Amino acid sequence: MGAGSPRGVGRVDRVLVIIPALNEEATVADVIASVGGHLDADILVVDDGSRDATAERAVAAGATVLRHPFNLGVGAALRTGFQYARAEGYQIAVQLDADGQHDPRDLDALVAPVVAGACEVSIGSRYVASSGYRAPRLRRAGMMLFSWIVRAALGQRIADTTSGYRAYGRAVMEVCQHEFPKDFPDAPLIIMLARRGFRIVEVPVTMRERSAGTSFYTLGKSLYYPYKNLVASLMAWLQRTP
Repeated sequence: MGAGSPRGVGRVDRVLVIIPALNEEATVADVIASVGGHLDADILVVDDGSRDATAERAVAAGATVLRHPFNLGVGAALRTGFQYARAEGYQIAVQLDADGQHDPRDLDALVAPVVAGACEVSIGSRYVASSGYRAPRLRRAGMMLFSWIVRAALGQRIADTTSGYRAYGRAVMEVCQHEFPKDFPDAPLIIMLARRGFRIVEVPVTMRERSAGTSFYTLGKSLYYPYKNLVASLMAWLQRTP
């Protein structure tokens, strides 16, 4: 995959698509191929301790692969991707799931505001426009809670605080080398970045159902997630801004 700019955007920036993956051998190759059809970018798969052929299939599909020896979580996988992007001189990083939920046709729209300098973080949102996606009731209640916390902390409404479809500018990646939520980089990361002066916008995207693979959010993590994310969000809110 060649590095470059999103189609239709005039300014040229080096773009890296970072795909955290855990046991996604069934979908990762198709996701890589679909990204190449919609965005001129390099692709990095961070294999977070998979026990299947995720890494091998990602390499065969043309991606660069970095492997964690065991599962560290999506936050650690994303941080590894940021470290690689920074070391290799990329200006923009896109976070994209390996399970096929994120529609690559939205990549242009997601990256465009960062490339144009309108923001430093662009979030692909299921809720700023009707996407047809409807989360389970309990999860939807959690999303509303964290959206309220972000709004109270920042004075800005972020409808989809749990979206894993995001684009980040290089300055954000620099900050995240030193401070980054290790396991759940959702509302706490949004609060942390906004309080450091980074501009955040939401872009409407389409979300699809997972068809295969293993979610980073296992049963144990799903039960732990609301508590940890709430505490981390409150800490990010109360923390003194450097």
